[in-house]
Amino acid sequence: MGRVIRSQRKGAGSVFRAHTKHRKGPAKLRAIDYAERNGYIRGVVKDIIHDPGRGAPLAVVDFRDPYRYKHRKELFLAAEGMFTGQYIYCGKKAALQIGNVLPVGVMPEGAIVCNLEEKAGDRGALARTSGNYATVISHNPETNKSRVKLPSGAKKLIPSTNRAMVGIIAGGGRIDKPMLKAGRAYHKYKKKRNCWPKVRGVAMNPVEHPHGGGNHQHIGKASTVRRDASAGRKVGLIAARRTGRIRGGKTEIKGDD
Repeated sequence: MGRVIRSQRKGAGSVFRAHTKHRKGPAKLRAIDYAERNGYIRGVVKDIIHDPGRGAPLAVVDFRDPYRYKHRKELFLAAEGMFTGQYIYCGKKAALQIGNVLPVGVMPEGAIVCNLEEKAGDRGALARTSGNYATVISHNPETNKSRVKLPSGAKKLIPSTNRAMVGIIAGGGRIDKPMLKAGRAYHKYKKKRNCWPKVRGVAMNPVEHPHGGGNHQHIGKASTVRRDASAGRKVGLIAARRTGRIRGGKTEIKGDD
């Protein structure tokens, strides 16, 4: 009977909870309404801000409420090239310009988009990290579906009514710069969650990890592990379909037809 291993302890929370104290809030598109479905609504970029624990900057966009006498501030993921004072247009009849939000179905094939909705009205779920984008590949007017290529290279069928922001997410090239020293990694993960530094399993004792122990640091068994393994055994390559280097292209994800 071994000890409760690190991956099991993470599930309980406690010291492993995300560090959310200084975060600015969830970055989402506007909630879909009559103005976006049938025409467009204009907002203005008030500020571009840093969000701790997120690689991409956020844009504070100010909209006039269509139903009440008030203004609504929305937190969008900033697209590259966005600036304060810029007008942002959201809706079916908005122009194809960087920062504007419109349904995928009205965009031309080959359009570069980001913060793409996976399901209609979910306010943005795909291609949201710094420098990422998705590409509109084709439209099928009969089924009202569009095919998009995701940052992973996978192709996915989504409803043509799903909205996306035109352009790529700002903050690209972030991972090109090397960390160089441990202090930078320390500060990076301090704002994210307690997951650094990470001790390798082979460097542990057998009581602490399935890969631990032995007179040399080696796993000593296959690193793949079945999907229904017990929690304390589930380390390494979980339910791997294949191992080794990735060669060739990506497979296509079929949406709900």
